Amino acid sequence: MRILITGGTGFIGQRLCVHLRQHGHQLTLLCRDIHKARQMFGGAEIATFASLDEWTPDICFDTVINLAGEPIMARRWTEQRKKALWDSRVLLTEKLVEHMMLAHQKPAVFISGSAVGIYGDQGDTILDETTSQFKDGFGHQLCAAWENAALRAEQLGTRVCLLRTGLVIGNHGGFLEKMLLPFRLGLGGRIGEGQQWMSWIHIDDHIGLTQHLLDSQEARGPFNATAPNPVTNAEFTRELGKCLHRPTLLPIPAWVLKLAAGEMAELLLGSQRAVPRKAVASGFRFSHETLESALGNVLANQARQ
Repeated sequence: MRILITGGTGFIGQRLCVHLRQHGHQLTLLCRDIHKARQMFGGAEIATFASLDEWTPDICFDTVINLAGEPIMARRWTEQRKKALWDSRVLLTEKLVEHMMLAHQKPAVFISGSAVGIYGDQGDTILDETTSQFKDGFGHQLCAAWENAALRAEQLGTRVCLLRTGLVIGNHGGFLEKMLLPFRLGLGGRIGEGQQWMSWIHIDDHIGLTQHLLDSQEARGPFNATAPNPVTNAEFTRELGKCLHRPTLLPIPAWVLKLAAGEMAELLLGSQRAVPRKAVASGFRFSHETLESALGNVLANQARQ
């Protein structure tokens, strides 16, 4: 299968590219740093585009996988930063769909990123893909526009799947990497009251779900890319401390986080109790259904490296 991938050098994208290569697919990466991509993936084994302008109508892709996006928590959400987040998700997706429309052969499948942030802060409400009551905020607005841009590809007869990704647990990147040092030093603790829900997924299951959606001809629309058992922040804190054999007695008060992070604090204080109802109903089986399994696997892999 000929696959175009955006975000292929990112935390999830790198692992997905390795997986797809192992399964014999021909990959083309859209990336700003071509030298980095070629070093990462072994030179000529993966083709690259430095710009979407290189995708001429005669170049055919069977599938497009869109994982691009500026890191959501890298910096405080100034108006300039919000624009960068918007352009790297919504604007890029719009341009991808425009190029699909121009292609002589339309891609059969378009898998595009999103996030559980589309639901907004929903407290204890259990959220599946049928949820239609969203809470407003920048995170919701960003994800909703991102998804709407991707769904335009359905007009071409392309099957569109939207990955509403939660917090991804894996080695060498992601949110867990930022947490490990303070927790290992015994400086970890809950955020605010710790009652906000955290929807998470092991990176192997995220890759597996993406492959599942590629293979499942009936799969379309949004899928919560989250494990079946979300946890509260307090539960996550306790489990991580337990796995690291460290105390977790230093909470971060909500007011301190809001003062430091501004509007971006909604990512850490907001609550999304998302469950992968459609993924499970479509036959996907998770390798790591519990947080204990996921954290244990990642930390054990780190210890072996």
